[in-house]
Amino acid sequence: MSVDAFKQRFVLDTSLFLTEEIRRDGESLEDAVLRLLELIANARLNLGISCYVPPTIHDELTTMLEARDVSEEVYSKLNTWVIRKHPDRYAVSIPANVVYSFVAEMSGRVDRGLRVSEKAVRRAEDSADELLEDHEHKTEVDAVISELREKYRNAMRTGVLDSREDFDLLILARELEAGVVTEDRGIIDWTEDFGLRYIRGREFPALLEQYLTAVDPDSKRTID
Repeated sequence: MSVDAFKQRFVLDTSLFLTEEIRRDGESLEDAVLRLLELIANARLNLGISCYVPPTIHDELTTMLEARDVSEEVYSKLNTWVIRKHPDRYAVSIPANVVYSFVAEMSGRVDRGLRVSEKAVRRAEDSADELLEDHEHKTEVDAVISELREKYRNAMRTGVLDSREDFDLLILARELEAGVVTEDRGIIDWTEDFGLRYIRGREFPALLEQYLTAVDPDSKRTID
């Protein structure tokens, strides 16, 4: 099979790099990310496979990696082998049905959010503002508020486009006719409406490894 047959474009989500699903047994996050970036580099050198991120995703990812104290080598390889590109938000068209579905979805979520809030208010009315038995500072009302936050977040955000990063990812993939690589269930659900192909992040390293088996060992290029 011709190497040209493997030439593809992928747009990568933050979740690809952070999911534990790409780690081998006993492998740290940094080692897993470095191995992934090496696969991306070798796929680009040998097969012309290009991987992209919107700048908003790049910023989100680097912030999260900084919080995990990874080495400079990770940033160096990320900036070398993963292409940063702004999506062309003015040129890329979105089907009206996608917007219609989004409005309907958000309307329903607002109603669910209100119901969650109403239940929490009623529980708070019946709760004593006293310290919990197993906690020195937290009262029963505090517990209700904490539960409200979690349930409200799930009602409003799970499975929906709730950030610029998610939107940029989908728009860039549509612009480039690229596959989306993510572990985010909400993004996966929206790839159908955007007419995009996708691959789960956990499957991406194995996919690149399989593609690279088609490269003639005598002509194979590596980053080492």
